[in-house]
Amino acid sequence: MATLRKLGRPTDHRKAMLRNQVTSLLKHGRIETTVTRAKETRRMAEKMITLGKRGDLHARRQALAYIYDEDVVKKLFDEIAPRYSDRNGGYTRVLKLGPRRGDGTEMAILELV
Repeated sequence: MATLRKLGRPTDHRKAMLRNQVTSLLKHGRIETTVTRAKETRRMAEKMITLGKRGDLHARRQALAYIYDEDVVKKLFDEIAPRYSDRNGGYTRVLKLGPRRGDGTEMAILELV
């Protein structure tokens, strides 16, 4: 099993942050964040898109339990998932941007392919 990155956050804060980032990614198609957060967010986003590809009621309820916005879940199942019906994984891409000005942390863009 892959190890979970803790991202310097308590568990509840980390889970909420990842849920927010996945919701934003699916809503807008791309987000800008740090490289480590992008890699961790990618894991969950890919799982949500896989649920969308399944398309049954149980998958929809599982997605609703994770994603905050019902409109985003509707978009996931109606628009995003059908786009990847012939693709087995690899729905997102991480593009590295270079260091952030304030603290030098490596930044990245996480986007849907």
